Amino acid sequence: MKNSRRSFLRQSSLLAAGSVLAPSFINSFTNRFQAYNGKRLVIVQLSGGNDGLNTVVPFRNDTYYQKRPQLAIKSNEVLRLTDELGFNPAMSGMRSLFDDGVLSVINNVGYPNPDRSHFRSMDIWHTGSNSDEIWSTGWLGRYLDASCHSCESPHGIVELDDNLSLAMKGERLNGLAMSNPKSFLNKVRQSRASQLIRLNAEQAHEETNLGYLYKTLVETNQSAEYVAQKIKRYKTSASYPQSGFAKDLKTIAELIGSGMETSVYYASLGGFDTHAGQKGKQARLLNTYSEAMKAFVDDLKRNNLFKDTLILTFSEFGRRVGQNASAGTDHGTANNLFVIGESVKAGMFNSSPNLTDLDNGDLKYEIDFRRVYATVLEKWLRVSSEASLKREFKTLNFI
Repeated sequence: MKNSRRSFLRQSSLLAAGSVLAPSFINSFTNRFQAYNGKRLVIVQLSGGNDGLNTVVPFRNDTYYQKRPQLAIKSNEVLRLTDELGFNPAMSGMRSLFDDGVLSVINNVGYPNPDRSHFRSMDIWHTGSNSDEIWSTGWLGRYLDASCHSCESPHGIVELDDNLSLAMKGERLNGLAMSNPKSFLNKVRQSRASQLIRLNAEQAHEETNLGYLYKTLVETNQSAEYVAQKIKRYKTSASYPQSGFAKDLKTIAELIGSGMETSVYYASLGGFDTHAGQKGKQARLLNTYSEAMKAFVDDLKRNNLFKDTLILTFSEFGRRVGQNASAGTDHGTANNLFVIGESVKAGMFNSSPNLTDLDNGDLKYEIDFRRVYATVLEKWLRVSSEASLKREFKTLNFI
């Protein structure tokens, strides 16, 4: 029945319906996200496979320079963080966060039997599955399912995009995707008219496809109304860089400042598939990410909102250790990720990558990414990680 319901919903163009026109069994839905405890997680996805070795640079490692004769960052250009590692020179904003003691860099993150396909590896990161498992729900969607037993609240997790990532899809509940909260409600309302005539000519029941459709549409409509009301309450005066990614972070800051009862926000920055001409391209992307992140953190600090916010940045995989013939890098495996917040144990969480003990030219992972998820769930959001990850993973001590 669930599969047929979902198929029916995908085939419909109706996004929302007014509760006045809906069957009585859905009038009791509430907009309150019952799992919200004041803690917020902001996830940033660097799509395309960011080259970790030119992001956190091992500037004292001879093998790094041997493997990347044209691509390596010169040691005198690196923004040094430790005696061995430093940021790409385009990342002055992130260097400032590191110096402020609010950034933890976790190296060598990956998973067993890695997949070098963008789509498959991203699915693995989104779902938390093993590389030989295909799951249809995401780790954050399952968090929503487990944390919200008696509510129907898509706004519990919000993605700044027109399309909802697999990470945000649960068995019972999904997150809410919207690229522009101010226009989101208008789009929802505009979608009603042509479909309501047909739907209201039929009888809806909770166990029918039509009833399931009504239920889902009203959830979306109620959340759209909720977001529209909240976003009116607060507008930041902070200055952000002129990029689409910075605009998304500014929107998240305004949603947080408005008092939204949302536990997870999700944003993405794409373009990191740097097979050719990588050096300048990646530098521009890292600068976009770094400067926007610094503005976002400063904005939250200014309004006393940073203390209850944790930011996690990841990419679906890193790149190969050696450069290719096109002044770029090809798909690799393990990578670094960043955790930002007042509660993190700042600095380098673990050792730099081993560039000589490789897996067919790729870095060997040291930390399973699901241990990072488990840590965020258990120690920050204060929920059981097993329900979200479908199994137990030991937490880490970066929080």
